[in-house]
Amino acid sequence: MSNRSLVLGCLVTVSLTLAVAAPASAASSTDYVALGDSYSSGVGAPGQTGLCLQSPNGYPAQWASRNAPKSFTNLTCGGAVTGDVRSLQVPLIPGGADLISITIGGNDAGFAPTVLSCQVSSDASCAQKVADAEADIRSTLPGKLDATYAAIKSKAPQAKVVVLGYPLLFDTSSSYCGLAGMSLAKRRVLNQGAQVLDDLIAQRAAAAGFTFSDVRDEFAGHGICASTAYLNGLTIAPPQNSFHPNKSGYTYGYLPAFSSAV
Repeated sequence: MSNRSLVLGCLVTVSLTLAVAAPASAASSTDYVALGDSYSSGVGAPGQTGLCLQSPNGYPAQWASRNAPKSFTNLTCGGAVTGDVRSLQVPLIPGGADLISITIGGNDAGFAPTVLSCQVSSDASCAQKVADAEADIRSTLPGKLDATYAAIKSKAPQAKVVVLGYPLLFDTSSSYCGLAGMSLAKRRVLNQGAQVLDDLIAQRAAAAGFTFSDVRDEFAGHGICASTAYLNGLTIAPPQNSFHPNKSGYTYGYLPAFSSAV
């Protein structure tokens, strides 16, 4: 869930060269389209390019590389919110799309600013910030998700749509998380907020008739502070990598979650 301003360049990026056709000998007849935010574009992994920070190590590009679909259209953009998906991504879904993936909702929920605020605040202030975010998730996000899923269904009524959730960011098996790490109390309350977000996304995806793929099990034991973390902690360079999956997170977390749903 990277800087919101990155979305401003999304239309330019997607209008130039996002439909990547597989070789004519490709075994699959699938026309695959990837939608969504930074957790789909691949922020946090090596190889990010363009204003939307798409990486070949994101799960959509990895899946396309391994499965050779007939076509692959990558419309993902770091920083995207539900409104951006409806206005900048859905209109560019090509006709005939029969497989669509998406992660969306985290930026609408303000999860990145919440995590960053918790990084520098007290345990009590962090808990209040998360409680405020949870209240906003419950009150405003359902309608935004419903409108977004309806737009996707209207544009690609025959497509199988896989909605992927977000991982719990932090490992809580130890009270210690390094000199710059957050307290156990902060990590637990932030994970609780992520649970609320994921449960709501799962509910609205099911209501839309879409397939929800939960990544929390794939990331279990691999949160920030774990010995083999699938996520980046606070990162100075490049800063957008903070609290996003690393290459292992996309390869061993998101990719199998998406593949099993397909």
